[in-house]
Amino acid sequence: MAVQPTPYRFSVVEYHQMADGGVFGEDDRVELLEGEVVEMAPIGSRHAGCVNRLTMFYAGRLAGRVIVAVQNPVRLSEHSEPQPDLALLRPRPDAYACGHPGPEDVLLVVEVADATAIWDRRHKLPLYAAAGLAEVWLIDLTAAVVEVCRQPEGGAYRELRVAAPGEHVAPQAFPEASLPVRNLLE
Repeated sequence: MAVQPTPYRFSVVEYHQMADGGVFGEDDRVELLEGEVVEMAPIGSRHAGCVNRLTMFYAGRLAGRVIVAVQNPVRLSEHSEPQPDLALLRPRPDAYACGHPGPEDVLLVVEVADATAIWDRRHKLPLYAAAGLAEVWLIDLTAAVVEVCRQPEGGAYRELRVAAPGEHVAPQAFPEASLPVRNLLE
């Protein structure tokens, strides 16, 4: 009888144990997606500038109403803990010091892509949708658009709006916190 080898999927708990045990260096940029440890792309200056602009805008505009998390983990499931570029989280007294936020804590996730848009669409967006995240933005710096994804169903979003320069985007949870797409793409 032949035995079929199967890949081992790490759990979030095992992933944290590996990090605590020194498997990953301090400067390693990795995240856990569907049980696989995935190396993240380096952050370029356009990418960093976009994240900084988003952070400044939402930290100021929504102060006291959300926690703005920058490149921090969000635990989606037993086997996935990505680190989105920005997340707007429900406020919690401990500011998530006692545990990473889960899908129920997330109001908006933003992924910024200058070279990884196709990969993010194929791999990260389905994970976010499967976990039930109500809204995800993919800021595609190369295509100069913001893809606003809403209404998760299974592993996909039923609503997709592509916003170009000249248009505005706002989180579903905070429609008054609108910002020009052009500002995100500079």
